[in-house]
Amino acid sequence: MTRLSVEMLAADAPEPITSAGHAQLGIAVLLGIAVIVLLITKFKLHAFLSLTIGSLALGAFAGAPLDEVITSFSAGLGSTVAGVGVLIALGAILGKLLADSGGADQIVDTILAKANGRTMPWAMVLIASVIGLPLFFEVGVVLLIPVVLMVAKRGNYSLMRIGIPALAGLSVMHGLVPPHPGPLIAIDAVGANLGVTLALGVLVAIPTVVIAGPLFSKYAARWVDVPAPERMIPQRPSEDLQKRPGFGATLATILLPVVLMLAKALVDIVIDDPGHHVQRVFDVIGSPLIALLAAVLVGIFTLGVPAGFSRERISRLVEKGLVPIAGILLIVGAGGGFKQTLIDTGVGRMILEISEDWSIPALLLAWLIAVAIRLATGSATVATVSAAGLVAPLAADMSTTHAALLVLAIGAGSLFFSHVNDAGFWLVKEYFGLNVGQTVKTWSIMETIISVVAGALVLLLSLII
Repeated sequence: MTRLSVEMLAADAPEPITSAGHAQLGIAVLLGIAVIVLLITKFKLHAFLSLTIGSLALGAFAGAPLDEVITSFSAGLGSTVAGVGVLIALGAILGKLLADSGGADQIVDTILAKANGRTMPWAMVLIASVIGLPLFFEVGVVLLIPVVLMVAKRGNYSLMRIGIPALAGLSVMHGLVPPHPGPLIAIDAVGANLGVTLALGVLVAIPTVVIAGPLFSKYAARWVDVPAPERMIPQRPSEDLQKRPGFGATLATILLPVVLMLAKALVDIVIDDPGHHVQRVFDVIGSPLIALLAAVLVGIFTLGVPAGFSRERISRLVEKGLVPIAGILLIVGAGGGFKQTLIDTGVGRMILEISEDWSIPALLLAWLIAVAIRLATGSATVATVSAAGLVAPLAADMSTTHAALLVLAIGAGSLFFSHVNDAGFWLVKEYFGLNVGQTVKTWSIMETIISVVAGALVLLLSLII
């Protein structure tokens, strides 16, 4: 902890922040976030630079010494990248292996071969959910759009009836289920247990994706009836391959890290003895780093080798997989710096005291903060890292399950109503050949349904467990 945090948070016996202090910190937060929003939306500055400048502005507005603000930001950036940077890199490599080897296409084709007209929307949501586990949202969209368009065209299906379930599956995975960057950032910020968060995330994700996907797509197809645009049907990655990996091997590789992390969580619950040799073994193999590293190494042999990739090609593939995540890592790191600045200037404790005074449930507060930042910035990642920084102190006295639910509340709020300041909005609009109004009626409402349903389920679970 930096000198600033020691002075301002007084960890041993902190004095309550005065009303005047609340006012100054509240104004500092609003101005700091306003700087970030303005730089991203008005001046189109990269989110990394915007978060960096916003963090410095927050510290200055709060009256903290600028040199200590810099120290706090640097410490937060470093700890965040150290905590999730390697995991994001491993996830990117696994996703690249899955896409380039034709493994993703193999899963898609196998499931679609067994689906008919009535079950096709359910098949699409299943495909997107499985494929979406190791892939970033944008990569998943690019990978699945050709499938959505081809299925809609060849089967004479409504584009929205097929496309909305696929988008819902990808979006729910992106916002609620680790090892995606958003949930990982929030887990790191609030100190939640990854295995428990993963298990509860899957539990919340299933009904959420059913409601926002196959069920909502019925109405979306009535509101927006458009054909699949011919110009947007690109070549699939595996069309140039002579062979590709099998369905079973591909599915096992994708699910391997999830199974290992869930196994660790289960062993922790059943044994609950840190000194037990079985628990110590699972603490290692079920850690996110080892679980994802194992999946990548296994994927080289189950995905790369069956596709006929040479060692040199696999090496180039890994390198190419790492290139696109540079911007993501910088945004995540700067978000961690912003989070630490919020904590060290006393904003986190202010949120804690306000929530106690106003009797606002912590999970609802986290959801509302994430919603507000998502609407302002358009970025689910920025909303996640900012909200996690603000509400992190609330997790100090929470149980393991409620800390995990706090992460999910943040993730749910970060998906609320994607609109014109979100890059995903324009990605969906262009690929599906929609106008702005049609995109709002389909994609934006779908994102809102995901956010509200997932948020409600999190609150419901908090009353049960």
